Amino acid sequence: MRALALYGTIGSLLVTALATAPAGGATGAAAAPPAPVPHRIEFGRCAAVEHLPSTVECGRLTVPLDYARPDGKKIHLTVSRIRATARGERQGSLVFNPGGPGASSMEFPLYGALPKWRKVARAYDFVGYAPRGVGRSAPLSCQNPKEFAKAPTDSRMHPDAAFKRRKRAEAREYARGCVRRAGADLPYYNSVNNARDLDMLRAALGEKKLTFMGASYGTYFGALYATLFPGHVRRMIFDSVVNPAPHKIWYRNNLDQDIAFERRWGDWLGWVARHNAQYHLGTTKKAVQQAYNKAANKLRRTPLNGKIGPGQLQSAFLKTGYNDAFWPMRAEALAGYLHGNPKPLIAQALPRDAGAAADENSNAVYTAVECNDAPWPHDWRTWNRDNTEIARIAPFETWDNAWMNLPCAYWPDRPASAAAELDDAVRRADHPAAGRDLADVAGHVARTQVDDALHGRRGPLDVHTEPGALPPVLLLAAERDAATPYRGALELQRRLPGSSLVTENGAGTHGVAFNDNACVNKYAEAYLLHGKIPAHKVYCAPRAEPLPGQQATRAQHALPGK
Repeated sequence: MRALALYGTIGSLLVTALATAPAGGATGAAAAPPAPVPHRIEFGRCAAVEHLPSTVECGRLTVPLDYARPDGKKIHLTVSRIRATARGERQGSLVFNPGGPGASSMEFPLYGALPKWRKVARAYDFVGYAPRGVGRSAPLSCQNPKEFAKAPTDSRMHPDAAFKRRKRAEAREYARGCVRRAGADLPYYNSVNNARDLDMLRAALGEKKLTFMGASYGTYFGALYATLFPGHVRRMIFDSVVNPAPHKIWYRNNLDQDIAFERRWGDWLGWVARHNAQYHLGTTKKAVQQAYNKAANKLRRTPLNGKIGPGQLQSAFLKTGYNDAFWPMRAEALAGYLHGNPKPLIAQALPRDAGAAADENSNAVYTAVECNDAPWPHDWRTWNRDNTEIARIAPFETWDNAWMNLPCAYWPDRPASAAAELDDAVRRADHPAAGRDLADVAGHVARTQVDDALHGRRGPLDVHTEPGALPPVLLLAAERDAATPYRGALELQRRLPGSSLVTENGAGTHGVAFNDNACVNKYAEAYLLHGKIPAHKVYCAPRAEPLPGQQATRAQHALPGK
């Protein structure tokens, strides 16, 4: 399951108002990348396709596709920026990544106008960017967006053998589509290259050291950056932390998510039951679950508006596990549908054709990065055993999460990708300048085959720094976070000596910085502005639970991109 793109949630309505106002393959290799590009990014007017106001300036960062061949093919990443609002207080650039994999932070500069970010915006240029594969940054695609967005779809908590066969066939075909559409470039969409791109961005911004804020998946490649370039770090915030242990990336992390989402789903069921006077869906978790199951079965028989089936229902209600701002509106939608008013569910679950291309692109990047980062089981019996076992105790999300990740079971290995690259070079052999390219690619294939024979497939980079090698960094986590379970924060803190962990006790919203907890915000702001690090572990009381009807208008605009 991909982690949500954060901070586009509660603040997105305000951001929208601001925007419309005038004004290599081998991910385990820790080989040193080339020296960062010496020239700075030339910022200017943003392209119309970015839908950003004139207050934001945009530029382009050029990076190698393959850092092992820095003089080879180049790709270009889009970058956005708003300068610090108080030039005399400026401390440099704050680069932000919201997660994914597959999310863009091109809108991040607009966050400086939001009240909770304004003090930080006085001191920092707010810099966003689209990572490789995302948006216009060497965009990746695995499937026709219309096919990807086809609705209605089914979702089954306990699928039968026939349903599993269909999903396996879909996953195999999706993986083949990634290979067909990306060709020889496919292996280079991975987390280590994202970390290396980040260092190129640091240098191109003219910063000697990086100030970075990563959320969700952004914490993982941020941790890779800290491992590869500890001397290039100024300050780093890791918000909602991915477990970086190599054996967890990514198959085991997804299984852990399934269990954590079941717990958060239970939190929502209990909240609805406590507000039965408002929603009339039952006074126990079991009763509310039965109401949800009734809606899913009804939609399976007769899709709402012809496009909302159990798959769309599950996708919409999954967001209750990411942010409790969605709790009232989802309860209203379920109650309305079962009691004769389908309009709220249509508004919240109907697929939007306008977003199909962006959704497909995001899913393609997610799949490529996670499949390239680490070995995945190729034997269906492993997937079937593990997911059947977990679905017995955590049925809500387990199998849908498995289907999303199953293309990794059919992903090409490194020699196969290198062979595809050679085939591509042979097809270009009649070009006048192709001879040197063909020889270079043939050499790369030979090196890959020899390396694979000697060492086997490499695993993920082992995240860690030596004591004193990295400046103190700040970790933020919610105790009941489902997308990035809390143990991940404890694991990263163990691997980054000198780091401080701020925990939001009893809370589960994914993404805690500059959100609704003043205690957490105080620590994040003090760290960014003054470099103040709290104790090794500190704790904040949870934010208040939502009330029926609360934030409904705001939350309906808070539809995360991932």
